[in-house]
Amino acid sequence: MARRRAVIRRLPAVETLGSTTVICTDKTGTLTRNEMTVRAIWTPGGEYEVTGSGYAPSGAVLDGTGRPADVRHATALRWSLLAGAACTDASVRESGGRWGIVGDPTEAAMVVAAAKAGLDASRVAADLPRLATLPFSSELQYMATLHTETGTGRRVVLAKGSVERLLGLCHAQFDASGDRGPLNRAAAHAAHAAAVDLAGQGLRVLATAMAVLDDGDEFDDGGLAGRLVFTGLQAMHDPPREAATAAVRACRTAGISVKMITGDHAATAAAIARRTGLLDGAGAPAGAVLTGADLRAIAPAAFGDAVDRARVFARVSPEQKLRLVEALQDRRHVVAMTGDGVNDAPALRQADIGVAMGASGTEVAKDASDMVLTDDDFATIEAAVEEGRGVFDNLTKFIAWTLPTNIGEGLVILAAIAFGTALPILPTQILWINMTTAVALGLTLAFEPKEAGIMTRPPRDPDQPLLTAGLVTRILLVSTLLVGGSWWLFEWELSTGAGLAEARTAALNLFVVVAAFYLFSCRSPTRSAWRIGLFTNPWILVGVTVQALAQLALTYVPAMNAVFGTEPVGVDTWLRILVIAALAAAVVGLHKWAGAPRSVARADQTVATST
Repeated sequence: MARRRAVIRRLPAVETLGSTTVICTDKTGTLTRNEMTVRAIWTPGGEYEVTGSGYAPSGAVLDGTGRPADVRHATALRWSLLAGAACTDASVRESGGRWGIVGDPTEAAMVVAAAKAGLDASRVAADLPRLATLPFSSELQYMATLHTETGTGRRVVLAKGSVERLLGLCHAQFDASGDRGPLNRAAAHAAHAAAVDLAGQGLRVLATAMAVLDDGDEFDDGGLAGRLVFTGLQAMHDPPREAATAAVRACRTAGISVKMITGDHAATAAAIARRTGLLDGAGAPAGAVLTGADLRAIAPAAFGDAVDRARVFARVSPEQKLRLVEALQDRRHVVAMTGDGVNDAPALRQADIGVAMGASGTEVAKDASDMVLTDDDFATIEAAVEEGRGVFDNLTKFIAWTLPTNIGEGLVILAAIAFGTALPILPTQILWINMTTAVALGLTLAFEPKEAGIMTRPPRDPDQPLLTAGLVTRILLVSTLLVGGSWWLFEWELSTGAGLAEARTAALNLFVVVAAFYLFSCRSPTRSAWRIGLFTNPWILVGVTVQALAQLALTYVPAMNAVFGTEPVGVDTWLRILVIAALAAAVVGLHKWAGAPRSVARADQTVATST
């Protein structure tokens, strides 16, 4: 699983992965690349296009006529770009001819946009040295910094954050002439409409604002309320990951519901959800997209149904993430939750599978998780679920293979004691069987490739026992065949004049040969070895060969005869062993065929159709 870029921190998570019914995933960096590029800037005085891509400061900020914007005379644009360049903890650097970032990609994109307009970050830092910072938090929903303006000595506040939150803190805006005008209801409505329009294009939208503080004014959340001047909106493009759409489709085929949980605008989240296949068609059905405000307004009695029905949750706080997980678990879902921040730790702990981001996640989130994605890619979650199903399948196959041998050995000893006869197999010979077959035969099932159609079947019911009724029946059937076959062969050898040691050798070899034949049947709970292909797991052929050589040595090497009480047997004995093993394999095959022929046909048809 580590090779699939999913590091498992707690082993029981592998079993739980196969039962996952809901994946709650973040948007930015998980369904998208987290490679932000500012594409558009909206201000009360006009709209601007930003050219160029990536983090290289090559491109320009163009006005409505297609010419480079003059930030000296476009007051709102200049302060919006200054907010992006100075109210940030990110930086952009060139190394070896390639541009990279240090810090948050969203902040870095705004730094690059300012540089494209000629506002270099180092020059901005010199003109506006920072005095204090209000760091971003899920409660504030914005970040603000306090600066001293070189030359004038004014105390200037620069802020950026969610549109709803910043507009609520603003009392004025810069108009087209650069003058401050009131942020009345009409102006606020225009800003909201512009934000919705940009978000509907799949762009991530942040609002920017500024303020000049007088001497004695407090720089805190309460002091900024009603003091800020709205400067504009910056809209960033974050392309979806190429593999995200296919991964979402594979999860839905596997019966796993995928839900997006993000702090972005609902329109942005819905647009990305449509591109990745989370939402179908141009319009989202009623209740498919819910915001944090919607969740707070839902009555407790209807909360579970609403959460189960929704596919996108926007503007959601970490506390609401935890509540979402609990609501889904109350509806008997097995939930996988992704997270990267410190505040995500409670939801990661509560989820059945907590998935932390390895590249961008905090150490707190990683410590609270069961699995860490080293590449932060949603497709890795789908791959981990697929791998987890395969691991659990192989574990079940090994248990289904090893139990009949152990039960059969015990029954043979008990029967001999009950009837007062000689033991068909000695304790040292039982030890030989357990030591050699578990390694040479059973261990090879760990390398069994995942079955075709593993992601077309529904999730495993977590309440379903490891050994189902059908599997228990098969185990008892094979155990009975082992006991009956070995006892009959033991008595047959004695009746034809063979010695006790020779008869025991025949019974011992029968156990091993039947176990080898049954091994091929255990490669799939429904399909025959011929349908799977004999060479799809070459380790089984290697293991059977090693076991065969070991049995020949046990039977014909004198030193082994002396240690384990065995004797050489003739060709006719080997023929009887092979016939009994073949008959046992045929009986198991008939039981498998009778148990699930329709489901196998449906699965084969599904796989063929998807292929």
